[in-house]
This record gives sequence, C-alpha cells and structure tokens, in this order.
Amino acid sequence: MPRVSSAVPRRKRVKRILKSAKGAFGARSKRLRAAKETVMRAGDYARAGRRIKKRDFRSLWITRISAACMTEGITYSRLIHGLKLAEINLNRKMLAELAIHDPVAFSEIVKKAKEKLSA
Repeated sequence: MPRVSSAVPRRKRVKRILKSAKGAFGARSKRLRAAKETVMRAGDYARAGRRIKKRDFRSLWITRISAACMTEGITYSRLIHGLKLAEINLNRKMLAELAIHDPVAFSEIVKKAKEKLSA
C-alpha cells in the first residue's frame, strides 16, 4: 500500500504563511522559514497591541474626564470618590462621552458627587 502524500496540506500551509507575510521586506515575504518567523513575531506584537490598546483608551478617558472636572472645580480623584459614595456606577468611557457630548448631564453628575463628598 503506498504512503500518503502530504503535498496538498503542506502547500495550503505554506500559502497561508506566505500570504500572511505579504508586504514584508525581502526574503521575509518569499522564503518559508523567514516568513514563518515574521508571521509568528507579528502575531506576538498584535496580541500585545490589543492589550496596550485597552490601557491607552483608559488613559485617554481619564485625561478627558480630568479636563472636564477642572471646569467644574473638582479634581478627577475627588469626582471618582464622590461617584462611589453616591453609588453612581458609570464607567470612565461613559463619563468621558458625557463630558464631551453632554456637558449639562456631566455637570449634574458632578453636582451629585460633590453633594456626597460634602455630606
């Protein structure tokens, strides 16, 4: 009985790797070994980037909230503490959106936080 050829699965695997490495410089997009290393490294960077993106956005939201707090005469940390005391469960993304698109609503939220802080 003849042994099975792995030609089709191998060709499929090679094509997938080379397609992923498309756009890389020189041999990194042409030769399998170099392309495989490039694709693996790119995947590692992509995964790390997805984690870093979350940090970056949180930082951006905090900066925006902090800027809006200054106009209301309160610090960011006191606002967050006041919101916790007032049991207002708004995440930083939503607070930043309110600060930009609906300053009146943001002012009301700050007012409630200030009341809880002073009480």
